[in-house]
Amino acid sequence: QVQLVESGGGLVQAGGSLRLSCAASGSISSINSMGWYRQAPGKQRELVATQTSGGTTNYLDSVEDRFTISRDNAKKTVYLQMNSLKAEDSAVYICNARYLQAGVLRESWGQGTQVTVSS
Repeated sequence: QVQLVESGGGLVQAGGSLRLSCAASGSISSINSMGWYRQAPGKQRELVATQTSGGTTNYLDSVEDRFTISRDNAKKTVYLQMNSLKAEDSAVYICNARYLQAGVLRESWGQGTQVTVSS
């Protein structure tokens, strides 16, 4: 079973920055994509940013000019650099990975890391 371990969340003032990390471990043939979702209280989970193994990125419109996703394929780690944070960015940020395992496409989720932006 693939595990995703996130780190880097915390409390920051509006306008500040945080960097999230998510490392995948386990038996993985190849990772198709890794990324971040977020869920605020009372709201649906939404995609924040994803990146495929080929480097194609996809961002939530409201973060595209402030957040940057990157990957270290050798370390099976994905990062999310978040700048100019706003109060509305406060949420639990959850790592996601889609990967091949024994020829089967699978998906795993991390436990989530809390990001709180004070205004």
